[in-house]
Amino acid sequence: MKKDSSDHTSSHAVARELAYFFTRNGYVRAQNTKRLKEEGPGTYKKGAEVRLVARSEDELERMRDLLDRAGFKAGRPFRKGNQYCQPLYGKREVDRFLEMVVSASDG
Repeated sequence: MKKDSSDHTSSHAVARELAYFFTRNGYVRAQNTKRLKEEGPGTYKKGAEVRLVARSEDELERMRDLLDRAGFKAGRPFRKGNQYCQPLYGKREVDRFLEMVVSASDG
C-alpha cells in the first residue's frame, strides 16, 4: 500500500524536530573499540549511544513521543543536573538516528 503525502510530511516533521533537539544540545557517545578489545565484552559494556538533552519534563515527554513515532526504542531517561537525558542505545539505532538527522537537515 502506498503512503499518502501526509504520512511523508508527518514523518519528515518528526525527523526535523528530532534533528532540532539533537543539534541544539544532543550528542553521541561512541564505543571505545580499543578498550572493548583490551577488556572484553564481559567487562566493558558501554556501547554506542545518542543522548538527547531536554530542558524540562514536558520537553522530555515530547522527545519520547517523537522517538516512538519515528520507530525508535528509547532507553530510560535520567536527570543530569537541571536537565533530562534521553538515551537511545545500540549501534544500529544510533546509525539510523544519525542518518535521519542528516536527511532532515538536508531537506
